[in-house]
This record gives sequence, C-alpha cells and structure tokens, in this order.
Amino acid sequence: MTTSSTIVIVGGGLAAAKAAEALRDKDFDGHIVLFAAEEHLPYERPPLSKDYLAGKKALGDFTVANSAWYRDHRVELRLGTEVTGIDTGAHTVSLPDGDTVHYDKLLLATGSRSRKPPIPGADSAGVHYLRSIDDAEALKSTLKDGVSLAVVGAGWIGLEVAANAREQGAAVTVVETADTPLQAALGRELGEVFANLHREHGVDLRLSTTVDEVTSAGGTATGLNLNDGSTVDADHVLIAVGAAPNIALAEAAGLTIADGGVQVDSSLRTSDPDIYAVGDIAAADHPLLGARIRTEHWANALKQPAVAADAMLGRPAEYAELPYFFTDQYDLGMEYVGHAPDYARVAYRGDVGAREFTAFWFDGDSRVIAGMNVNIWEGLDDIKALIRSREPVNPERIGAS
Repeated sequence: MTTSSTIVIVGGGLAAAKAAEALRDKDFDGHIVLFAAEEHLPYERPPLSKDYLAGKKALGDFTVANSAWYRDHRVELRLGTEVTGIDTGAHTVSLPDGDTVHYDKLLLATGSRSRKPPIPGADSAGVHYLRSIDDAEALKSTLKDGVSLAVVGAGWIGLEVAANAREQGAAVTVVETADTPLQAALGRELGEVFANLHREHGVDLRLSTTVDEVTSAGGTATGLNLNDGSTVDADHVLIAVGAAPNIALAEAAGLTIADGGVQVDSSLRTSDPDIYAVGDIAAADHPLLGARIRTEHWANALKQPAVAADAMLGRPAEYAELPYFFTDQYDLGMEYVGHAPDYARVAYRGDVGAREFTAFWFDGDSRVIAGMNVNIWEGLDDIKALIRSREPVNPERIGAS
C-alpha cells in the first residue's frame, strides 16, 4: 500500500488500538483513522471485572496508549464517534453527522455488548451490566460491606464480580440456569470446582434456576423472583448472561455472517477482500483446529490485529494461535488454552481438592484438545505442544504423571 492509502479502524478497544500499533510497527506510512464510540481512549476490558473492580488498578493502568502516542504515530483518533454504515462499493464509512470517510482497507474491531435478556423489571434502577468502564464505575460504587448483590449468570463476568463483591464484604447470591457454573466454557467437572470455591467463600449459589422477574419498589430493584417460587432480596442486581457480538454494521454491509460473528478466513479477511475483522466478532477459520471458531477472549484482541495488519498490507498472514483465557477469583488463579466445545473426558494431574492441579480435556480419539492450570504457573507451553501435536495420549498416564 502507498503513503496515500487510508486504513480505517472501527472500534475503541484493545484490538483497535493494537491494530493501529501493528500497522505503524510494520512500516505502513499511510493514513490511519480510528473511530471509537466511547469518549475514552481505547482500553483493555478484563480489568473491569478484576483489578479495577477491586480498586487495585485505575483506568490509566489499562489504557492501551496515551493521547501522545496517537499524535506521535499520526493516528487520527475520533473518540465518541460511532460509524453508522459501510458502503463497500464506494469504499466509505458513514458517520452520524452524514459525513463519509474513504478507506482503502477497513478493519472491524467492534467488539461485543452485554446481552440483555427479556426479564421483567430488568430496566429498573439498580440493575447493572458490565461491559464498559462507565458500567464498571457504576457497579464499583455499590460494592461495600453490608450491601447485598444478586448476580444473574455464573459465567466469567458473574463469578469474577461475585468474588470481588464478597472480598469487599457484600452479601452475594448467584443465579444460574445450568447445573454448574461455567458449564458452557469448562464442562460439568470443572464447573464443580468453581461451585465449591464460591460456596466456601459464602456465595449463595442457586443452580438450575431461572429468574422470572427483577422485583422493584419505586422503580428501584429490590431483588429477584425465581422460577422455583423463591425470592432473593438485593440492594443491586448484576445481569451477566454473556455478550452479543456487535455485527450489525457488518451485516448491513452485506458481509457474510457465520457462527454468530463475521466470517473471516485464517488471515482475518471477510467476504469483502478489502474488509477485515478481529476480536470478539471474528468467526475465523483455524488452520490447526480445522474449524471456524469465534471466541470472546482478551488474547484474540491482543494478537489478531498484527495478523490482520500483515494481510491488509499484502503480506502472508495466518492466525493460528490457540484460544486462551484466564481468571482470578479469591485465591484461585487459572490459565486455559485450547478449544473443547465437545470432549470425551477430563483427566487431572495434581490435587483437585486443594485447587492446585492441571486439567486436560480429551476428544474421542484420546487427543488433548484443551488444558487448564489452576494455581500452577508453569507447563502451559507443554499443554500447547500436546494440543498442536494432534497425537493420541493415554489419559491415565497423563493424569498420573
């Protein structure tokens, strides 16, 4: 691409900022325009339910780059500006004021939003969601000793908030429709580990239960009515039932949609050769796993932009990183790598009861497809090597090693 070329980046999170950084690192000397819907500089989102909520980090600690970086690297940063449309024929994006901006290549890094289930009363004051720094600030201000919090959903966000709330003295009830926490992410076996962890720390965990209504008085939430006839009294309610990828812009532009996201090849190119997608919205062909996968993990936002930058610049590019995520809850820290939506069994090495172990997920051919270290900070590279080898492994031997 020439110095007169323009690359437009749509998104205000880690992936968007890393894309701008990668383009400059790879010697792209053309025009970069980054549109961020929020008024804040692009920032990372994992700390919102972790260190920021716990009061251990401020926004500046996880802002990707300061204003001077964008100025010094000649990135035109347009905060508080939401792109409203894409004209693929004209190669332009539309803005709320009716203006249009030309692009030669376009990168979509629009991320996700909180899912908002149709629960009666969910629009009451005192009902929280957690996706942005403003959401986190509003929630953080409520967490204190003696306050009661009801959490709808026992996924990563719900459980991380529950742990932070308990450590700040709040009474916490978590309501989950599945039989165990994190069942969709980890399966029933590992979900039990997290169920025991939270119960030991005083969380009232209501499993296999759904919410019929958010109760309120004077327009302010007072708790939950559950499908088993029981109630939960709460000063505040957090609804954390997952994220919905922001694909409306791509869909309206006629890009191919698949697996709940924007379909991209292994170079992260969409069905339009001049448009790429990264992060939460990218449903990417994975060269190792032999499947199209879409994961809403920090690691994708961190690493996919460099691959997309190479591809936009006409260089060989392939995203072959294994999915990765981590969490910290109370005294449990873990790292997970791999992809195991369907698995045949789980084997363990270490002491599960003491929560110091490694778990290995196997497919029906006895191949390791995912692994997780719990309170063990070594061996992740070995797990990756096992997954990449695609070789059968004896689950009994790996568990006994």
